[in-house]
Amino acid sequence: MDTAPQSAALDATFARLGLHFVDGAWTAPLDGTDMPVINPADETVLGHIVLGGQADVDRAVAAAVAAFGPWSMTPKAERLALLRNLLALSQARLPDLAKAISLEMGAPIDMALEAQADVAVGHLQGFIDALEAQAAREELPNGDVLTREPIGVCGLITPWNWPLNQITLKVLPALAAGCTCVLKPSEFTPLSSVMYAQLIADAGFPAGVFNMVQGEGAVAGAALSRHKDIAMMSFTGSTRAGTAVSRDAAETVKRVTLELGGKSPNVVFADCEDLPARIAASVDECFYNTGQSCDAPTRLIVEDSIYDTVVDLARAAAEATEVGDPALPGAHIGPLVSDIQFGRVQALIEAGVAEGARVVAGGPGKPAGRDAGYWVRPTVFADVTPDMTIARQEVFGPVLAIMKFTGEAEAVDIANDTPYGLAGYVQTGSRERFERVARGIRAGMIHWNGGGFNYGSPFGGFKQSGNGREGGMLGLEDFQEVKTLHYPG
Repeated sequence: MDTAPQSAALDATFARLGLHFVDGAWTAPLDGTDMPVINPADETVLGHIVLGGQADVDRAVAAAVAAFGPWSMTPKAERLALLRNLLALSQARLPDLAKAISLEMGAPIDMALEAQADVAVGHLQGFIDALEAQAAREELPNGDVLTREPIGVCGLITPWNWPLNQITLKVLPALAAGCTCVLKPSEFTPLSSVMYAQLIADAGFPAGVFNMVQGEGAVAGAALSRHKDIAMMSFTGSTRAGTAVSRDAAETVKRVTLELGGKSPNVVFADCEDLPARIAASVDECFYNTGQSCDAPTRLIVEDSIYDTVVDLARAAAEATEVGDPALPGAHIGPLVSDIQFGRVQALIEAGVAEGARVVAGGPGKPAGRDAGYWVRPTVFADVTPDMTIARQEVFGPVLAIMKFTGEAEAVDIANDTPYGLAGYVQTGSRERFERVARGIRAGMIHWNGGGFNYGSPFGGFKQSGNGREGGMLGLEDFQEVKTLHYPG
C-alpha cells in the first residue's frame, strides 16, 4: 500500500508531526518520548510524534490563560467571521483530511471523505447556526436578565476512532463560545489533528486561543484534568478513562463533560417493513468504521417469530461484507486501528465462542491473505444471552450479537440491560410503536428504521455513556456559564 504523502498539505503535516502547537506556533516539545505512527493496514511506520509531559501542558495552558481575556471579549460577529474562514478552508482541504485519516486509522478512503472528514464542514456549520441563533441576552419574566459567557480555559481529550469528528465537536464550540483551549488528541491518530491545527491557524484565530499537545492520556491527559487553570474538561473515550478524568478534575471543581462507551440495542419487530433491506442495513451500520463507533448497533434483539429469518439475513450480509485496502475506493471496511485493538477484539470473539454463542459468520483470526495489518473477520454470533461477555462489553470491532425476545416489554428490558445508554435503534412499521419503545429505552439517541444523524442535533447518552451533549446549540451551551443580572424591583 502506498502511504507516502501525496499533496503539499500532507507533506507539511508529516514535517510537523514531532511538534506541538502552542501560542500560535509549531513548537518543539519540552520533554517526552518518541512514538511511531503506524499504518494499520500494513504496519509500516508513517512517522513519529513526541509524547509531551507536564511541562508541555503547563506551557500550553499558560498560553490559553493569557489569550482568554481578550478572546472572551471578542464580539460574536468577529468570532463568526473567523469560523466562516475556517469553514471555507476546511471545505477546500477535505480530500487531504480524508487521506490523513485513512492513513492513520485505516478508514476506507471513500468513507473517510464522505463521513470522517466531512464533519469538519458539517459540525462547523451546525455551530455557526447555533451561535447565530443564540440570543446575547434573555429577559426573564421577573425583569432580571440572563447572559451566557465563556466558561474559561478548556482541556479537550479526543479518541482515535472518529478523530476529526471529536476534535471538531470540542474545539469548535469552545472557540465559538469565546473560550480558549488545549487539545490532547489521541496519540494513535495525530495526522488529522496536526492538519486541523494548521487550518485553525490559517483561519486567523489569535495566538493562544487554540493549543495542541500530543501525549498519552495517563500523562498529558491527567496533567490537563488536574490543572488548576483549566475550567472545563471535555473527554471522549472509554468509560474507565472517563472516570479517571472525573476524579482528576474533582479537586478543582471543574465542569466535566463525557462522551463514553456504548452497547447499543437494535430492536427488530415482526412488523418491520422490507426486512431483508433493514437487516442488511443494520449489519452495515454495526460494521461501519470496522465497528469502531461508540453508537454502533451491536446487539440485534429480534422478535422470536422472525428470529431464524433474521439470523440467515445477517449471515448473508456479513458474508457479503468486503474487507479491503483503505486506499482503494469502494464500500469495503478496513483494518482495526492498532495491534492493541486487534488483541482486544480477538479476545472478545474468542470469549463469545467459549461461552457458547453460535458463530454464523466470521470468527477468530484474520481474513485470508491479510497477514500484515490489524485485520479482523466480520463476525456474527447468534443465540447470544444477556449474561454473555459479548452482550455486555463493548467490542469495538465488526462483531454483531443476535438475541431473541418475546413481546415488547421483554425487548425493552433486554435493550436496557446494559450499563451504557448512548443510542438505540428500532425497526418497526409502526411509528406509534417506535415512539412507545423509544420512550422505554434509556439512551440519548433513538433511530427509527435507520434514521441517520443530522449535523446540529445533540449527541450524547445516559448512564455510563457519559454526560453533556455535543453538537449544535446544546453542544455550544456546554462551554458557557450562565450569569444573571439582578435589577431593583
